[in-house]
Amino acid sequence: MTFNMASLVYSVLIIFVMAHVIQGQGLQKGFYSKTCPKVEDIVKSSVQKAFNNDVTVAPGLLRLHFHDCFVQGCDASVLISGTSTERTAFANANLRGFEVIDDAKTQLETSCPGVVSCADIVALAARDAVGLTGGPSWSVELGRRDGTVSSASDVSNLPAPTDSVAIQRKKFSDKGFTCKF
Repeated sequence: MTFNMASLVYSVLIIFVMAHVIQGQGLQKGFYSKTCPKVEDIVKSSVQKAFNNDVTVAPGLLRLHFHDCFVQGCDASVLISGTSTERTAFANANLRGFEVIDDAKTQLETSCPGVVSCADIVALAARDAVGLTGGPSWSVELGRRDGTVSSASDVSNLPAPTDSVAIQRKKFSDKGFTCKF
C-alpha cells in the first residue's frame, strides 16, 4: 500500500493535535503496567487483524481518534450510542473502526475486566494504525477516563471539508492552536 506525502503530513498533524489536546490530563507511561500489562499487545493485535482484512481501516481509526479528541477531549464520547450523540451527528456519519475498538475492549475485559478505558484503546488503536501504514510511531501515555456525555450538537466545532480556510483556522485557534510550526 502506498501513501503520498500529503497523507503523511496530515497524519503527523493529527498526531500533534492529539498530543496537544491531551496535555495536562495526568497521563503517564506504564499506567497499566501492573493492572493490565498486555494492553498494548491486545490493542495492536486487534488493529493488525482488522488491517489484514481491510487496509482502509487504518485511516478510519486515525479519523475516529481525531473526531473524538477534537470535540470534548480524548474521552471516547464518540463511541457512546443513542439518539443525538456524537456518533449520530452528520459529521460522524462515515466514521469507521468502531468494530476494532469493540474487539479490543472485549479482549481486554476478558484479560483485565474494568481496567482499561475505551479512550485509551482509541488512542492506542490510532497510533498502531498509523504505524501499520508505514507512518511514524510514538509512545502513548495512558490514563484517560471515558466520558459519560455525548451530544451531537458538540460536533459542530469539528473542521469540515466545506469550511473556508478562515473558519478552519478559527476552529483550530479555538482549541489553542496557531498556524506557526
